Amino acid sequence: MIIKQNAYSDGLPDFRNLGVTARILVAVNLVAFGAACYAETSWARGVERFVREAAFIEPALLASFVALYALSPVLAAMRYLYACALVLAVVLGIAAGFTQALQPFAAPAPDEGQLGRILALSALVVLGLLGYLRLRAKAFSPALTEARLQALQARIRPHFLFNSLNAVLSLIRRDPKRAELALEDLADLFRVLMSDGRRFVRLSEEIALLERYASIEQLRLGERLRVVWDIDSAPQDALLPPLVLQPLLENAVYHGVEPGTGTGEIVVHIEGRGKRVLVRVVNPFHPDQAHRPGNRMALENLRERLQLFFDAEARMEMRVAGGRFEVEIEFPHVTERPAGQGEPA
Repeated sequence: MIIKQNAYSDGLPDFRNLGVTARILVAVNLVAFGAACYAETSWARGVERFVREAAFIEPALLASFVALYALSPVLAAMRYLYACALVLAVVLGIAAGFTQALQPFAAPAPDEGQLGRILALSALVVLGLLGYLRLRAKAFSPALTEARLQALQARIRPHFLFNSLNAVLSLIRRDPKRAELALEDLADLFRVLMSDGRRFVRLSEEIALLERYASIEQLRLGERLRVVWDIDSAPQDALLPPLVLQPLLENAVYHGVEPGTGTGEIVVHIEGRGKRVLVRVVNPFHPDQAHRPGNRMALENLRERLQLFFDAEARMEMRVAGGRFEVEIEFPHVTERPAGQGEPA
């Protein structure tokens, strides 16, 4: 496969993302704590000064988060340098406003140069954080990680294709219509595999692809595979990275159905929970196959993909309950692409 490399495109992070907010919060407080300790003669006095200054820092930081959250769509549409300038102007404006508002309550009384020092320090922190976030974005940019993402998504087992084609060949004479439909399902599956792994897709498209994959596996395994669909409450308009659901079902078939001798039931449950989307796939558990080659590798790859796209806002859990293996993922219910991500297909 030829892997297409795309140049990195500068863009601000999504200020509505929990991971981005947490990093900024920790960084600002660490800088403030370091500055307070540096300005005093002892750790105790430094901690005391930091606690005192936190009365100014935390409200200003909260106001900045609210402003950047509201401006996030505007920032995503602006050129990078203009967006950075707007972020800097917003933060400095908030810092100046809080400084002026809190001056009557300051003890000791502020000197004439205090506002200038606060604005200079705020500007340095903002520029430093923007530089850090840009470097972090480049580290996870398509130009550096597209090969990695495509390796994660193009991981359908070779013998799945081999067995599926053999199953289609066996149908060509006795049921040509079904063989044609199976080839169409295979074509759709591999079309998605070769698509741009950075683009978000609708959940409805992922469910349709999941059903095609199940149909192909049904052709291979026959009555040994039974899939129960519980997707009536699925938010069809939710956006997610491509090929998030298919590895869950593939893993369930490979580790839950194939090792067994009888019918294996897989339950696919998808629902919306407020501003979150919950996906749960349950399959038979075979303790003697727990260390089968490749077991859970696909799921760890999927966890990595979710972190690349959703950062700290995605959750993935695996557990054994009642003799069955369960995988549960949860991610934000977004209907517009996050800042810096590809357009939905």
